[in-house]
Amino acid sequence: MTDTGPLLRMSGMTKQYPGCLANDRVSLTVERNQIHALLGENGAGKSTLVKTIYGVVKADAGEMVWEGQKVSVQNPGHAQRLGIGMVFQHFSLFEALTVAENIALGLAGGSQRAGLRDRIVRVSTEYGLPLDPDRVVHDLSVGERQRIEIVRCLLQNPKLLIMDEPTSVLTPSEVQKLFVTLRRLAAEGCSILYISHKLEEVRSLCSAATIMRLGRNVGECVPAEKSVKELAEIMINADLPEPTPRPEPSEQAKPRLVLDRLTIRSPHHFGTDLQDISLSLAGGEILGIAGIAGNGQSELMDALSGEVPAGRPETILIDGMPAGHMGPRERRHAGGCFVPEERNGHGAVTTMSLAENALLSAFSRQSLVRFGLIDARKTHAFAGRIIEQFDVRTTGPKAQARSLSGGNLQKFLVGREVMQNPAVLVVNQPTWGVDAGAALAIHEAIMALAQAGAAVMIISQDLDEIFVLADRIAVIAGGRVSEPVPTRSATVESIGRLMGGSRKETADA
Repeated sequence: MTDTGPLLRMSGMTKQYPGCLANDRVSLTVERNQIHALLGENGAGKSTLVKTIYGVVKADAGEMVWEGQKVSVQNPGHAQRLGIGMVFQHFSLFEALTVAENIALGLAGGSQRAGLRDRIVRVSTEYGLPLDPDRVVHDLSVGERQRIEIVRCLLQNPKLLIMDEPTSVLTPSEVQKLFVTLRRLAAEGCSILYISHKLEEVRSLCSAATIMRLGRNVGECVPAEKSVKELAEIMINADLPEPTPRPEPSEQAKPRLVLDRLTIRSPHHFGTDLQDISLSLAGGEILGIAGIAGNGQSELMDALSGEVPAGRPETILIDGMPAGHMGPRERRHAGGCFVPEERNGHGAVTTMSLAENALLSAFSRQSLVRFGLIDARKTHAFAGRIIEQFDVRTTGPKAQARSLSGGNLQKFLVGREVMQNPAVLVVNQPTWGVDAGAALAIHEAIMALAQAGAAVMIISQDLDEIFVLADRIAVIAGGRVSEPVPTRSATVESIGRLMGGSRKETADA
């Protein structure tokens, strides 16, 4: 193999699925020592292309040249032997195994597993993504699971590192630490193919970008030479509208969600207990809950949705109704709707159709079941309205959830809850892994719901998102929630300090 010329060159890559031409004669060149962005809206064909590189997908046509030699990658093991590693957006982990056991499964050969536990500790600490090798995956937050994927890949010393939304669940400080590592890896000879919808990150990190739309190449550029708005408009082939300003919520609005000294022991062995959380959220208000992954966000969501009992009925009030003792179905009857952080398996059953997934949470509030029988016509019509109103790119209500890109499935799940017109909406990670256009659509829907009088709580690790949406911001750290402060008086630095556990500091310091 030659050490000159591009590390990877692809031409004419084509992949046809039933009803969808995912890749249409796509070309891509990644130079050595380069951090190269692959951009495009959800459903543009990015994931199909990188899965072809990694051997998960077999192309119907096209040529791939790796280090000057034509190759056909047969499977991920073959890709790893070539020196290609990939961090997937959706995790490929066994929940019943430990961190070390999951990482061991991704390493080829016994030699790579020698001293693995110590290597995990050393490498994860060095990259600013600390991991306990002995913890079981089912007890970890989404952010901690993402760390496993990144560390497992880096332990293989790849020549090309493919990263699909690697920072979607990281804090700003964690992102900066990761970027330091990625720049060092590139300087030391590892090229990086970087997929992200966070375009400011792309401008900061990547020296080149290939942009895809509807399965085709539509342009190449140097990201730093374009504004975020220009990059987004090339991706969606349309002018990106400015966010609609929202008036301040009325001070006379009645509380629609009240938490009174909510204290819950985490059901997970390594989880975070919730301690004495008291909040009041009025109709028309959006409250942002910021925090680093693993500080009780999952437990808070479970407590609010009714998946974990909250003890005294008065611990949680929905529109004045005691709901702490209620389960999920009763909470929905009372006016609550919920979007969990993990869309695959929790928010949606991926092997079921979109219509069936719509039924799962909306059967009561949308009257989709009568006398114990599913009204198929109304269920499909409701799913169709979600698809149309939220511009979900799919073949229709009968399409399986797993056929959608991550961003399109997220739009569907948010739409499913918003269109039930809840009194209270709680959304965990509203725009995880979605493109700029989809994120704007989700933000607009959340703001419109609040404008109509609902109380909205967003739990997010994306501070930019929280500052855009929230009227007030609180921080969850160690299972405790800080006193909410008006967004206009908060700064990224002050909220960041609270996220790090400095609860004694005021958010407007």
